[in-house]
Amino acid sequence: MTDRRFLLLGSVLFLTLIGVLTMAGASRAANQATVTLTRLFFQDHSERALRWADVTLDGKGRLGLSRVSEIAGFKKLDIAKQKLVQMGESHGLLLVGVRDEDDGQFESGWVLINSGVTHEDHGDHGHWRYKRKPSVVDSRLDKYQGNPAHLYIYDGVFYLANDKLNGYTRIDPGEYEANDQTKRLGTPRFISGGGNHITLAVVENRVGYSCWIDGGGPNKGRVDVTPVNGTNTSAPAYSFYLPTGAIHGAIANSGKVFFAPADGICWVHADLNATLKPEEVKVHHIPLGSYEDRPLRTGAFVNHEHYVIFVTGRESSAALVLLNARLDNPEPIVVPIPCKKENRLVSPAVVRTARGRSLAFVFHDHDRSVQAEDFLTIVDLDPNQDGHCADAKILRTIPVGPSLVEGHFGHHDIAFDADKRWAFFTNPGSGTISVLSLDDLTIKGEFKVGGVPTHIIARGGAETED
Repeated sequence: MTDRRFLLLGSVLFLTLIGVLTMAGASRAANQATVTLTRLFFQDHSERALRWADVTLDGKGRLGLSRVSEIAGFKKLDIAKQKLVQMGESHGLLLVGVRDEDDGQFESGWVLINSGVTHEDHGDHGHWRYKRKPSVVDSRLDKYQGNPAHLYIYDGVFYLANDKLNGYTRIDPGEYEANDQTKRLGTPRFISGGGNHITLAVVENRVGYSCWIDGGGPNKGRVDVTPVNGTNTSAPAYSFYLPTGAIHGAIANSGKVFFAPADGICWVHADLNATLKPEEVKVHHIPLGSYEDRPLRTGAFVNHEHYVIFVTGRESSAALVLLNARLDNPEPIVVPIPCKKENRLVSPAVVRTARGRSLAFVFHDHDRSVQAEDFLTIVDLDPNQDGHCADAKILRTIPVGPSLVEGHFGHHDIAFDADKRWAFFTNPGSGTISVLSLDDLTIKGEFKVGGVPTHIIARGGAETED
C-alpha cells in the first residue's frame, strides 16, 4: 500500500514537473515569437529632430514599439532658425534635407544616415536584420548648400534641389559603404538647372528636367534640360518654356516627363541625349477643368508602374487623377473624392500590397486654425487586377488623428513596410503613429511618440530565423 502511495506521489510530481517545464517552454516560445516588423524613422517638427524606433509583433499578435531614440551623430538643429524638409530612403540609406529661415545663410544642407537595417538576399528568400543602430554617414550643413526643399529619388539615386543655387545635388548611395570594417564616402555632385523653388525629373540617370517656380517674368514656365551622368559640374544644354508658370511638380515615366504648372498638366518626350533645340521641344497640355473660374492643377506626382498619379481640386472638384504614360496621348482617369470645404487633399502615397492589390492613400488635412476632422481615403487602383486602372474606385474613407498644418509643414504622412503588409501614418496633432493592416485596411494600433510627428519612412520587413 505504501509503495503504491509513493508511486502515485512520484507520478504526480513527475507530471507537475512536466507541466512546469511545458509552461516555461511555452513562455520562451512566446518570447522567441516576438519579431521586428520594420524600423520607423520620423521627423518631430516641434523639436526639428529625426527619431527612430522598431515596430514589433509578439506571439499573441500584439504590436509594440521600441524606445523612441535619436540618431547617433545627428547634429541638434536650431528650432527657431532651421527645419527638416523632405526625406527619402535608398539602399538602406536615408537622406533628409535641412532648410533655414535666412535663405541658406544661417545653415542648410543635408544629412545622410545609415538605417542600420540590412537585408541578406538568398535568391528565393531573404532575411532582414536589425542588429545595428542608425548613425550619420555623411552631411553638408553650412552656408553654401542653397537652402534645399525638394528631394527626389530616381533609379535609386538621391537628387536634392538647392533652391538658392539654381541647381541640385546628386548623391549616389551606391558610392557609400559603412560597416564595422570599412567606411567609404561618396562624392556628391552639383548640377545646374532650375531656380527659386526647384522641382525635378531625372530620366534613366541621363538627363534632368529642372523647373523654375516663377509665375511671371523672364523665367515664367522655364524648364532647364541638363545631362546628369558626367563626372564634372553640369550646365543646362538648353531651356524651354511651358505655357503657364508656377511649376510645382515634375516626374518621369515611360519616356515622358510630366510637369505641374498653374494650368493642368504639361508633358514632353524625354530627350535622353539633351541634343534638341528649344524650338524642337513639343509641349503637350492636358487640361483638368476648373474650379471657381480658375484652372485646376496639382502640386506633386507619384509613379505607379506606368501610371502618373496626383490629386487636384477642392470640394466638389476634388479628385485623384491617373495618367497612363504609355499612351501616345494620355487622358485623365478621374476618381472623384468627396472633400469637405475646410479640408484639402494631400499628395497620394501608393503601394502594391503582399496580396497584389494596388492601393492609393489620400489624406484630407486642414489648416491648424480650422476646427475640423481629418480623414484618409483608400483607393483601389486596379480592382480587377488586369494591369489597367480605368476601373479605379474608392474602397473606404476613415477618420484619422489630427493634422497640424502650417504652410508646408504638419501634414499626415504614410509609409509601408518592405513586406507590404503594414502601413504606418503620422498624426501630427496628437503626437501619435497609427498602424494599419494592408490586409483588411483597418487600424490595428496606435503608438504615442510625442511631439509633432510628420514625415515618416519605414525600412525593412519582418525579421526571420535563419
